[in-house]
Amino acid sequence: MDDKCVMENMLLTAKGVCDLYLHGTIEAATANVHSTFETALKDSLSMQEQLYKKMAEKGWYPSEQAPLQSIEKVKQKFSAQAQD
Repeated sequence: MDDKCVMENMLLTAKGVCDLYLHGTIEAATANVHSTFETALKDSLSMQEQLYKKMAEKGWYPSEQAPLQSIEKVKQKFSAQAQD
């Protein structure tokens, strides 16, 4: 298994953990449990961000700049829907 594959697996795992901690935070019955899940979520989000940045630096997680025209179309669409 090469480094890219390892990093992809780590990123997918981190995303899954973030999802679990988010739901734990939302569903927590007490302030103590909520706080514990919230702290774990923040730590996991930070780890996920670091993994993403490292992969992006190496070109393993390419992203494209959205065309400004497309962004404006989406903004107009949702702006119109919000006014209805």
